[in-house]
Amino acid sequence: MVPRAGRFVRQPTGYDAFEPSPLPPDPPLRIEGTLASLLSDADLALGRLDGAAGILPDAGLFLSMYVRHEAVLSSRIEGTRASLVDMLRHETGDVDDEIPKDVRDVANYVEAMKYGLARLSKLPLSIRLMREIHARLMRGAPPNVLAGELRRTQNWIGPPGSTLRDAVFVPPPPSSLLSALGDLEGFLHDRSLPALIHAGMVHAQFEAIHPFVDGNGRVGRLLVTLLLCEREVLSHPVLYLSQFIEQHRAEYYAGLQAVHQSGEWEAWLAFFLRGVAETARDANARAVAILALRERWRARLLREGKASGNLLRALDHLFIRPMVTMGSLAKALRVTTVTANKVLARLAKLGLLREITGRRRDRRWSFAQYLALFERRP
Repeated sequence: MVPRAGRFVRQPTGYDAFEPSPLPPDPPLRIEGTLASLLSDADLALGRLDGAAGILPDAGLFLSMYVRHEAVLSSRIEGTRASLVDMLRHETGDVDDEIPKDVRDVANYVEAMKYGLARLSKLPLSIRLMREIHARLMRGAPPNVLAGELRRTQNWIGPPGSTLRDAVFVPPPPSSLLSALGDLEGFLHDRSLPALIHAGMVHAQFEAIHPFVDGNGRVGRLLVTLLLCEREVLSHPVLYLSQFIEQHRAEYYAGLQAVHQSGEWEAWLAFFLRGVAETARDANARAVAILALRERWRARLLREGKASGNLLRALDHLFIRPMVTMGSLAKALRVTTVTANKVLARLAKLGLLREITGRRRDRRWSFAQYLALFERRP
């Protein structure tokens, strides 16, 4: 009998590589008891989040920053140092040496995410789409990373200095990749399981296959949101699990390892569903806080009378790009730099903006109250 999740196969050079069994598992999942309760809780939390995003005057106000926030957290799991502020400074053209060089990785993640979501309207979730997303994610990486291509060598997971023989986990060898990915692609289009169960299994299976030289974790996390959007569980791409995974990193890896070693799908899915519910509730609270902040400032700016027009337009722009220069604001509002400077001065006096640099030629302002909603739990 083939093991429920897969088996470790001894390779000619003496190491054991994991070869996953096709999904869904056999024996079938037992969606009952605690797991059924967690699924119901996660479904409810996700529905509330999607509904909250839908009532925002402009869902883009929420999504634009939320996507950047996710990109920073997802990239941090892979070891990058760039922060959300670093990302925003990079977008305003700041080339300060203090900005980590790996901010490019975060920018690539944002572009890969946007590309994948847009591409879903023309191409179903597939290995082809994963490769296209990977190509954008790894843009600018060294040639040996093989951006957009499947790996041709054996990779492994383990602490620095580990080898194939003492690695924590060794994915399938290159000779088995196409077969494993073909099985995964077939499962991507299987609608027999609840969407969240489906997404949790796809993520775990992708991580087990580890088809790329680098970037597997980031692509695997993106797959969750893409699948839920494709299955129309989400009308807005608002669920991102990187914060939960980073906070529970040891439990996350232990859960995946238990699937590989003993087929403990139910335990892994229980962890995954807890993550969905917690993340959805956190994001829902953030969306509500964003809406309240926006309405509070709109009401205050409307009291400015004739000057309120440009101030309100600036406010909407700041919910998309909460760090600006005089030049970037002038371009966004399509006004002169003189007018943009007056808007900045007024918003700063009102306490909405805070200047974050004193260099006259390169002055920057930030919407600190808004940024704070992404730097702490609301």
